[in-house]
Amino acid sequence: MYGLLAGLGLTAISSFLVSFQTVIRVGGGLFLLYLGIKTFTALPATTAAEASESGLLSDYASTFVLTLTNPVTILAFVGIFAGVGVGLSGNYLDTVTLVGGVVLGSAAWWFVLSTGVSLFRDRVTEDLLRRVNQLAGGILVGFGVAVFASLV
Repeated sequence: MYGLLAGLGLTAISSFLVSFQTVIRVGGGLFLLYLGIKTFTALPATTAAEASESGLLSDYASTFVLTLTNPVTILAFVGIFAGVGVGLSGNYLDTVTLVGGVVLGSAAWWFVLSTGVSLFRDRVTEDLLRRVNQLAGGILVGFGVAVFASLV
């Protein structure tokens, strides 16, 4: 979403979002703290049915919101696209091609990552999953704290 906004040169929307970066950071920090605590305390799923209890749509929505509340994402896309000159020439075909490349690159990364995880699924124990949850939850809480520290 941010890549498309920045790439198409919608500076008014980008500027609007940047002007509310403090509010977005607070919301993102709170969401990171919530997600970190929830992940840290979560019991690992032992079956596929338990893993999908919240549903794919809910998992997608929470990840989407987490990404949108990261102001660094929009600033990075605006900076990178401005550096390359995207959105300045008025050639929207180049912009859409670049954004499509970002989308395809991201999709390829997640495909490789999920395929790799599925290959090692049988070797993962419940204790290891619990430790991974605790590590991931701790990291998310740390990022949430860092967001609030950056506001000071």
